Amino acid sequence: MFGRAPAIVQSEASLPSMPYGVAAGAAGPDRFVVWSRSDRPARMLVEYATTESFTNARRVTGPAALEGSDFTARTMLTGLPAGQRVFYRVSFQDLTDLRRISHPESGSFVTASTAAAPRDVTIAWSADTVGQGWGINPDWGGLRLYETMLNAAPDLFINSGDTIYADQPVVAEVKLDDGTFWKNVVTEAKSKAAQSVGDFRGAYQYNLADAHMRRFNAATASIIQWDDHEVRDNWYPTRDLSADTKYTLKSMALIAEHARQAFLEYNPVPASADETGRVYRTVEFGPLVEVFALDLRSYRGPNTENRQPTLDETSAFAGPVQIAWLKTHLAASRATWKVIASDMPIGAVVPDAPSYFDAFANGDDGPPLGRELELADLLRFMKARRIRNVVWVTADIHYCAAHQYHPTRAKFTEFDPFWEFVAGPLNAGTFGPNKMDATFGPEVVFTGIPPGLKGNRPPSDGFQFFGRMHVDRRTKAMTVTLHDLSGRALFTKELAPQT
Repeated sequence: MFGRAPAIVQSEASLPSMPYGVAAGAAGPDRFVVWSRSDRPARMLVEYATTESFTNARRVTGPAALEGSDFTARTMLTGLPAGQRVFYRVSFQDLTDLRRISHPESGSFVTASTAAAPRDVTIAWSADTVGQGWGINPDWGGLRLYETMLNAAPDLFINSGDTIYADQPVVAEVKLDDGTFWKNVVTEAKSKAAQSVGDFRGAYQYNLADAHMRRFNAATASIIQWDDHEVRDNWYPTRDLSADTKYTLKSMALIAEHARQAFLEYNPVPASADETGRVYRTVEFGPLVEVFALDLRSYRGPNTENRQPTLDETSAFAGPVQIAWLKTHLAASRATWKVIASDMPIGAVVPDAPSYFDAFANGDDGPPLGRELELADLLRFMKARRIRNVVWVTADIHYCAAHQYHPTRAKFTEFDPFWEFVAGPLNAGTFGPNKMDATFGPEVVFTGIPPGLKGNRPPSDGFQFFGRMHVDRRTKAMTVTLHDLSGRALFTKELAPQT
């Protein structure tokens, strides 16, 4: 460990601390971001090795954690050995007294293997954390699905968005149907809808106060997306807030930039994202899997009836620049499986009052219109370029499901059949199932909630879900499993790779 002056004994209270633990983010097969937060101005120090004993550890002096980043910091580790579990530990050196160095916080992650020495790959995904008023309930056990996912031992975790509910306050008690109460931890930051950068930071701090989440973050590298609740329900840059009494700031674009700053500060995303604020990215993870993480919020046009006959700025969803990027990277990918991590579903109808729509689907089973035109263009491109083995994973709709899309059932037919798997919520209200739009020929093969389920079920009802993809290094087959809060497998589908 980075040493202190041996003659000086510091009291525990005088040393920097890391109240929110450590986390790692995948940026490439041998590139990972290590993140943490100090409680004061301090220098980030990182050690890493391929043994838990830190034999022959390498040391990296990271950036200063200062007021401007709310004392968060991250360090990129590069050139890591392939197919290894890398152990790391983070310390902070007090910038007001260099003799004061925190006790280390440890974590680990798995690097990608190579074609010469392939390994199986396991990726989990879920979303929707602390939503609909269901916060951290210590009596129930906190954010328990994180512990369940930890037991599944994924190599990577895709957080598909709604990582916080910045627009939804948490109150001390919520009355349940049986007359008992769900009891939340409450904080000042989570007592109101977030508007300032500080408000949004407080929402991330609230979630990170949970020990299950911190243990999971320390053991698994993540790919973090955002959706609407990192900012405001059903947001888009030009949304009118003039009648929304929760907000004294009336510029959706300004609130979104405050939210973006906090998102980049409090998640282990590559530092290069700070330069552009870009959330979408691709992460190669060896020869078997590449993940394409989308951002379907920042570049969309307004929510409307979603019936535009042509693709333009009003019907944009991912936007032309992101779609061009996605086409280029999909065509260039040499991975067996291309996982498109979408923060919103394809065929599920997601309404937005009064009669608008928030996702791709517009509730009209006819040919593509509105945002569906963007998706049709992408699917047509993938078919023409023979881009095989594409799987979509998503969340947002607060239940788990398996959907197969096939041109023989569709109004738009210029695409190859594909699967979309839905998971979540992670700790939020359970809803659904949503109506499906038939434009791209979906078949609902599985839904993880019973018919007629009352909306906004609490986490204690057990309807919290995550998904798991496992790719076998020998057969290259992908097995997708949907799990509930207990870890029980509800649905399994094996997909054979196509050439």
